[in-house]
Amino acid sequence: MRGGQTLAEALESHLAEWSERTGIAVETWALPATDVPSKVSRAVMTAMGEALANVEQHSGAGTVSITVSIAVTVGKSGLRMTVSDNGRGFVAGAPGRGIARMRAAFAEAGGRLSVSSVPGEGTTVSGVVPAPRR
Repeated sequence: MRGGQTLAEALESHLAEWSERTGIAVETWALPATDVPSKVSRAVMTAMGEALANVEQHSGAGTVSITVSIAVTVGKSGLRMTVSDNGRGFVAGAPGRGIARMRAAFAEAGGRLSVSSVPGEGTTVSGVVPAPRR
């Protein structure tokens, strides 16, 4: 991360700046307590930037909820990112450039990303990067 920041520190400063600039409230539910590999950090920051740009430009949301956590599921750990907004949502169609960039960033880190949206209720972006196999 820039200036030796951890992923959590970079996210905290980015989210605070974004919320102040846009006037959209950010609820942060979890951030990683430990540092993560740089390729995973880059994927999260890229996807987070795209997701927040979409919230700002398209959603009309008043609040966005953020979770980036080290997840442990079925004996394997990895990183999970969730960005949810309470905006207008959209009907699924061909993914735009922003969604394609988010998916590509997670794929480059060995993960996957999905976007779900309900018209009138909001959108959720979920990404997972599994822990490297030992």
